[in-house]
Amino acid sequence: MASLTSEFLNYIVFRYLTESGFTHSAFTFGYEAGLNRSTMDGHLVPPGALIQFVQKGIQYLELETNLSNDDADMDEDFKLLEPLDLITKDVDELRKIIKEKKEKVQKDKPRRKDKANADHKREPTREREMEKQQKEKEREQDRERSDVMVLEGHTSEVFVCAWSPEGSLLASGSGDATARIWTIGDGPCNSTIPNVLVLNHLESQATEENKDVTSLDWNSKGTLLATGSYDGGARIWKRSGELISTLNKHKGPIISLKWNKKGDYLLSGSIDTTAVVWNVKSGESKQQFDFHSGPLLDVAWRNNNSFATSSADNMIYVCKVGENKPVKTFSGHQNEINAIKWDPSGSLLASCSDDTTVKIWSMKQDVCLHDFREHSKEIHTIKWSPTGAGTSNPNQQLLLASASFDSTVKLWDVDQGRLLHSLNGHREPVYSIAFSPNGEYMASGSLDKCMNIWSVKEAKIVKTYNGDGCIFEVCWNKEGNKVAACFANKKVCVFDMRL
Repeated sequence: MASLTSEFLNYIVFRYLTESGFTHSAFTFGYEAGLNRSTMDGHLVPPGALIQFVQKGIQYLELETNLSNDDADMDEDFKLLEPLDLITKDVDELRKIIKEKKEKVQKDKPRRKDKANADHKREPTREREMEKQQKEKEREQDRERSDVMVLEGHTSEVFVCAWSPEGSLLASGSGDATARIWTIGDGPCNSTIPNVLVLNHLESQATEENKDVTSLDWNSKGTLLATGSYDGGARIWKRSGELISTLNKHKGPIISLKWNKKGDYLLSGSIDTTAVVWNVKSGESKQQFDFHSGPLLDVAWRNNNSFATSSADNMIYVCKVGENKPVKTFSGHQNEINAIKWDPSGSLLASCSDDTTVKIWSMKQDVCLHDFREHSKEIHTIKWSPTGAGTSNPNQQLLLASASFDSTVKLWDVDQGRLLHSLNGHREPVYSIAFSPNGEYMASGSLDKCMNIWSVKEAKIVKTYNGDGCIFEVCWNKEGNKVAACFANKKVCVFDMRL
């Protein structure tokens, strides 16, 4: 039997972290384990490989122990061992346990046989009921999916997706080393077949690992798409799929990638602890910022020349192009800071962390304005509503939403500094949230394979879509009549929002 290599073990641990939603931990682990230099074909590793590997190992040990014990028949209940026994005891101890249990089984054999016969009589009824429930569930999903377009073609998990601000283009990025640009028609989802452009991140057609597309962003005109990759490279593409430039300066995976509003600068943040501002026209680095001591987890432009960065070192720095030191430092989080977002006016910065808090910062002071502590687990992301001053919905209240591993989404009244609503509708960590363009609805995607559409005003679910894979990201198109979601099951789905 071939021996288990450290490379294989590292890879299946990496896949487990990714599939469980611990993206940042997965990136850090993969980088430190040197998986970017791995020659293993990850496409051959099935989803859930680590769990299957452990389960099969336990089953093999149990089978070996039972088959090696000749003191009793194998006709009785095979499950004589507990998983903890299999992990903590050697084979001889396990055989002793089995022998004792089988001797007890022989004494109880008449009673057990009667029970087995009774169970056998009931089993067909139970199976028919389960089959009936499954068919009803499938029919319900079919009814739901009459207003869903399923985009297939990716061969690995789809991590990110984003609508172009102009037109009907949807971009998606995957672990299969490609990004794709889908042309979605204006009509109902099931009325058209989308065209697709494949943006290949491999230099050749040969299979290569660690070219995962980790981030993507459209410029404000919708003419250019930027993609960030696990290989540390950023790429700029025309909407026609033509590669314009490849930007190489990072020494680790790119986690976050953002255009400024003007479109002349592109900002990238990497696990290598640095942020880089790129001159898009020349395709060269404008400036590299290396203030952090840990991997960067998010970057956010404040205006065309200044931006903020957050890191696993618990720090936030506000930087300006041309300046060699941060113009502002925000310190207060006790764990890695997963996301940062400026409000529409650029006056307030929100941050969320694994320390289970959301904080609001102002450039006018050093300590946070608000420290929200109502979440009970790590907070993965935050989003400002497209409302209030500086938006197309100036008469509506500005809100902040946060999504957490405690399975809730919370809405915050930032002006009053209080929790407005706690949205409880998911059963697993919530990984992504997005407000509709008019600010009246919000989509949330979870590892429970569901996307919920919420009424912001009423704080209740108005529609639910049940998928067959964990949801990594959700986003609305500019018209607000479609929502896209990307899944761990290699699919992208577009949903009609006829609410």
